[in-house]
Amino acid sequence: MEAPEIPEVRRDNGKSVRRHVPRGAHTAIGNVDRDPVELLELSSEGRVPRLVPLRYGRMIESPFAFYRGSAIVQAHDLAGTPNSGLHMQICGDCHLANFGGFASPERALIFDLNDFDETSFGPWEWDLKRVAASFIVAARHLRHSPGVADDLVYQLVRSYQSRMQSYAEMSILDTWYDRITFDRLLEEETSPVVQKRIRRGIERAADRTHESLLPKLAERVGDRWIILDAPPALFHVRGKQTLFDKDDDWMTKDDAEATASVEKVFKEYLATLAPDRRELLSHFTRHDVAFKVVGVGSVGTRCLIQLMIDRHDKPLFLQVKEASRSVVARYFKGPAVTHEGRRVVEGQRLMQAASDLFLGWGKGPFGRHFYFRQLRDMKLSPQIELMDAELLGKYAALCGWVLARGHAKAGGLAAEITGYLGRSDRMAETMVAYSNAYADQVEKDYERFVAACRSGRLEARTDADMAADFRV
Repeated sequence: MEAPEIPEVRRDNGKSVRRHVPRGAHTAIGNVDRDPVELLELSSEGRVPRLVPLRYGRMIESPFAFYRGSAIVQAHDLAGTPNSGLHMQICGDCHLANFGGFASPERALIFDLNDFDETSFGPWEWDLKRVAASFIVAARHLRHSPGVADDLVYQLVRSYQSRMQSYAEMSILDTWYDRITFDRLLEEETSPVVQKRIRRGIERAADRTHESLLPKLAERVGDRWIILDAPPALFHVRGKQTLFDKDDDWMTKDDAEATASVEKVFKEYLATLAPDRRELLSHFTRHDVAFKVVGVGSVGTRCLIQLMIDRHDKPLFLQVKEASRSVVARYFKGPAVTHEGRRVVEGQRLMQAASDLFLGWGKGPFGRHFYFRQLRDMKLSPQIELMDAELLGKYAALCGWVLARGHAKAGGLAAEITGYLGRSDRMAETMVAYSNAYADQVEKDYERFVAACRSGRLEARTDADMAADFRV
C-alpha cells in the first residue's frame, strides 16, 4: 500500500519549481516573430471555403473578436515561453467569453467553462494567460482605463490563487463534487444589484429550452418538422441555399448515400453513450438535419444540427460539431490522440463540474471526426458590454474560480500549483505585465489582419452581406 501524499510536501514540490521557472518568467510573450495571417490561413484549412470569409468578417469587428478567433496564434506564441512543467488537461481556448451558464443533467443552472474545441494536454498557465490577456483586450475595446484593465487581471489571478489554495486542502473526491451553481452565487453575493442580475440570468436561462427554440428554427410541414433555411448561418447542405461547393465531398454522394452516412455516424455516436442515454434517445425520431454556423473561431468547420422529436411532439436539438486537431497539440507535445471528437468529450468531462447529458463522439464520412451535444440547454453567455468596471471585476474573479476548479479537478495538482503560486501578489503582477504586453501584440496582429483583408489577401464578409446574396 502506498503511503498517503502529504499536502505540505506537494506544495513544497510546487514551490521548488520556481528555481527553474521563476514566476516572473511568465512576463515573456513568446514567439511573436511570425506572420499571424499565415497562422490564420493554416487554421482555415479544411473548412467550408465559402464560409471562411464569414469567419474573417466576424473577426474583423474588433481586436477582441480577432482574439477570440485566433487561438492558434497565441498557442504558437506560448510555445516559446517558459512553462512550469505542471501539465494537465487544459481548456486550450480559455478566453472570457468561453465561460457561461448552462443546465446540468439534474437541471441545476451552473457556471463553468463551456467550449472545449481546443482542449488538450498542456501547461496549466497557458489557460491562465489566455483568459488574463482576454480581459485586457476586451477592457481596451470597451474603453476602460488602463487601471481598470489591470485590476481585472489582478482580480482574476488572485481569485484563481485563493480558490486553488482551497482546493489544495480538499480531497480529490470533494473537488470533483464541487459545483459553482447560480444558487450558490446568489448565496455568496452581498450586492443587491449583482443579486438582481443573477436572478435575471436564472429567469433568462429558464426560457432557453428546446421547446422555445423549435418555432424559431423550424416549421411543421405535414407530419414532419423541417428546419428553416436562413443562410449564411443556417441552411441545408444539399438544399437550394447551400454554401457548399458542388465538388465538395459531402455533395458528391447521392441522397441515399448521404442519409446512410448520417445514420452511420449517429450509430457510432450512440455506442459512446451510457445505456440509459441510448435508451432515452430511442424515444426520439430524427426529423431533419441542417448546417448551422456557430461562434467566431468555429466558423467554417462542419457543424450540423439534428432535430429530434419525441412521441409527444416535443423537440431535442443535437449539435454535431467537427473536431480537428487542437491548436495546443500543434505546439505542445502530449499523449497521442486517435479521435479528435473523443478528445473534446473526454477533456470536457475532465474539466467541467457537470457535462451535457448527450455528450459523445463519432466519425463521419471521409474520416472527419465529430462530437455531439445539445444545441441549447438553458445556456447563458456573458454580456460584458453591459457590465461596468465593478461588475467586470466580479466576473473576472468568478472566471478565476471556475478555472481553478477545472484545473484542480482535471489535473489533481492543486497543492503543487498552490506551492508554485505562493501567497503573495507576485503571480498577479506578472500576469498584469504579460497581459498588457500580449494585448499590445494582439493589436499589432489585428492591424496586419485588417490590412490583409483590405489588400485582398484575405476575403472578409459580414453576416448581413452574405445574407443579401440569398434575398430575392
